[in-house]
Amino acid sequence: MTKTNIARTLREPSELVAADLAPATALPALERVAARYAVAITPALVELIDSSDPDDPIARQFVPTAAELEMQPGENADPIGDHPHSPVSGIVHRYPDRVLFKLVHVCAVYCRFCFRREMVGPGKENALSDSAYRAAIDYIRAHSEIWEVILTGGDPLMLSPRRMSEIMADLAAIDHVKVIRLHTRVPVADPARVSEDMVAALKVEGATTWVALHANHARELTDTAREACARLVDAGIPMVSQSVLLRGVNDNIAALSDLMRAFVECRIKPYYLHHGDLAPGTVHLRTTLATGQDLMRQLRGRVSGLCQPDYVIDIPGGAGKSPIGPNYVLAAQNTAVDAGDAVTETRYRIVDYCGDVHLYPPET
Repeated sequence: MTKTNIARTLREPSELVAADLAPATALPALERVAARYAVAITPALVELIDSSDPDDPIARQFVPTAAELEMQPGENADPIGDHPHSPVSGIVHRYPDRVLFKLVHVCAVYCRFCFRREMVGPGKENALSDSAYRAAIDYIRAHSEIWEVILTGGDPLMLSPRRMSEIMADLAAIDHVKVIRLHTRVPVADPARVSEDMVAALKVEGATTWVALHANHARELTDTAREACARLVDAGIPMVSQSVLLRGVNDNIAALSDLMRAFVECRIKPYYLHHGDLAPGTVHLRTTLATGQDLMRQLRGRVSGLCQPDYVIDIPGGAGKSPIGPNYVLAAQNTAVDAGDAVTETRYRIVDYCGDVHLYPPET
């Protein structure tokens, strides 16, 4: 087997070796990794991997390595605390006006840094049972504060268009649900699944549909991926992005700039850049907070405002997301500004994207 004749998703370490995505000497370790964490690389992503580059950023995201067997203090099977906020199976209600609805536990491709890596893939429950699904819908219906339902998993676009149409209709029939958001990697991992039937299934009366695309490197946005995204946007479905800051993938300003520009070219608004979660066996892919803050400062001065995501961290234990970008407002001077008839204002020190400090309001 070679990369040029792969027509199906690779799931076994031996298949990765045969496709020249991993060395034969690594096979025993990769089998131990695959026994614990799901492996799947679609043909679309296999095609993107440069097997001659040991640091290929696409391979780092999807090809398992022995480093995943190394656990670090603080890593947790539920690193962002979904479980304490799950009142019924399939629902995570962490924020007042929105819930996560985890419909399925399978993905087109399994990321090596996934924060739900202990919960998804073969050997795990594939999808909610009918009774669990009904209980989840009943929970959403009973809580009138829920304005937005976020379909996640796993990847909700692994469902059939028929099933997706049923789910969208069930949610849109709930009066207080006004927004249905889907989090997916399918447009880059398996673009053909974003069919006209699937796009039609996502359009529903009574609620607005949004799609959040997960991609971490500009090379993932191939022509076919862009066409899949265009089918969604042309149908009136707005898109945003979410990415994870990953060591050796996008932790340099050139790669990060290219990624954010690629999103905007596809009419996808950059939304979140996630700091890597403390998922087991992922330390080799995590950066420091300081690295992320420095990159965000560089990004501010390098690319259009349209290309600026929020850099956020999911606080371990379930406390939710917090913005952690660089602070451009330094400690205030101990000087009050006489504003005449206006409100007296403290004078602040503000840092521009080049690192220079300015007073606001300026001295006269």
